[in-house]
Amino acid sequence: MKTSRRDRREFLKSSLTTAAAMSLSSSSRARAQETRKQQLPPRIRFAAIGLNHAHIYGQVDAVIRGGGELVSFFAKEPDLTAAFAKRFPTARLARSEREILDDRSIQLVASASIPNERAPLGIEVMRRGKDFMSDKPGMTTLEQLAEARRVQAETKRIYSILYSERHENRATVKAGELVKAGAIGDVIQTVGLGPHRMVPKTRPEWFFKHACFGGILCDIASHQFDQFLFFTGSTQAEVVASQVGNVHHPQYPEFEDFGDVMIRGDGGTGYVRVDWFTPDGLSTWGDGRLTILGTDGFIEIRKYLDIAGRPGGDHLFLVDQKETRHVDCSGTPMPYGERLVDDVLNRTETAMPQAHVFLAMELALLAQQRAQQLPGR
Repeated sequence: MKTSRRDRREFLKSSLTTAAAMSLSSSSRARAQETRKQQLPPRIRFAAIGLNHAHIYGQVDAVIRGGGELVSFFAKEPDLTAAFAKRFPTARLARSEREILDDRSIQLVASASIPNERAPLGIEVMRRGKDFMSDKPGMTTLEQLAEARRVQAETKRIYSILYSERHENRATVKAGELVKAGAIGDVIQTVGLGPHRMVPKTRPEWFFKHACFGGILCDIASHQFDQFLFFTGSTQAEVVASQVGNVHHPQYPEFEDFGDVMIRGDGGTGYVRVDWFTPDGLSTWGDGRLTILGTDGFIEIRKYLDIAGRPGGDHLFLVDQKETRHVDCSGTPMPYGERLVDDVLNRTETAMPQAHVFLAMELALLAQQRAQQLPGR
């Protein structure tokens, strides 16, 4: 994410010196902004197929904020459809996937189905002349990735993957603005940490089957690969080394609870660590972090909490040659949904370049495939 220093001082002054004032009313401002967007006349009609992960709610909310009208939905599981219908009562439960795919008025399909079922669905959606937005991971094998790339190139449809740790996290969106403005100079490296809490009783059976979730680097770490590419501005990258293991959950032999990766791109380097070891004493499911190292400073994001005691999430710390600042990002708009709707209408790539979408998953899949195995404890 290289940039000139032009207008850097002006941007930083407007972005950072007002942080204290923003923190007083940022949450209410954000809610008001979202409400106003939801009240705009819908610009596209969309549907949801596959509700197996709760991320579908954030996916749908993002499209609605952007001007989408949720028309219908379908899932095979009655309990999932009942919960979804309660949250979105104006949407109609379709009788089958085919009913949605045959509906020519539907322009976009969102899905958080079981991970290994997402690519086949997305490929069919594109063949039916619709755009597709998947939860991460967008696919679980390199073969699925190759087919998705081929069909996307043939149909010119959108195959978007909502990497929510960037697109639906206000602090990460704010960091993108700051890095683009030159706040820390040229980016050298990103360090992305994605810890999660393991509560087996809340997880479905497929969650512990490797063929279904694709492995820990394919699944969780796809977020971190997306952020690495975005913040370093890399359009080419390679996996230097990776390792995975099931070090503490022998009762689930196909599961992986730890993984890490070293990456090198044409715009910088990266390190990724993901795990399922968040202790019960933490107030949230994981202390997700991102550190962006630049030539003139660094940014650290504490996505979901500040263990030093500040309330809420979306904490951004910026250190440059002059001082250290804490920036409350809770009022930062999240533009992904609106941009995606724009792209559906205008056939553009403003939400996320298609090549970036696929490259992030390619790195995750290659890291998974090439990973050395760690022994259990």
